[in-house]
Amino acid sequence: MKQTLFLFGEAEKGQYCLPIPCHSLLELSEIFGNPPENTQGLFYAVQALLYERSLIYFRVKEEGFELSDYKRGLKMLRKKEMHKEPLAICLPGMGDPRILEEASEICYIYHCIFIITEKDLYDYITN
Repeated sequence: MKQTLFLFGEAEKGQYCLPIPCHSLLELSEIFGNPPENTQGLFYAVQALLYERSLIYFRVKEEGFELSDYKRGLKMLRKKEMHKEPLAICLPGMGDPRILEEASEICYIYHCIFIITEKDLYDYITN
């Protein structure tokens, strides 16, 4: 059984605020299209698939800024509405301390890894 990455990210197309499983690069491309400029969600998604991980992509309107979208996804995770427990939760572009702290708590519940970028960690520490 493949380990699952739950990833929040922006995309060119696809449904917002819905956890969508992706199993291949072709499927990822067909569902979400190209990455918008200055975003990292789809980059991490490609990496997860290349490393043969299961992927659940949660599309947000704007990476790092649309807090209500992130809160909806984290609420789903907290209520354990996912069919698979995540190996990791990834929030590239998110530096808001409230969101990062809530995601950290959820990672503690699932005993999973929390993935953010160096820039986001810096923003969190210096906030």
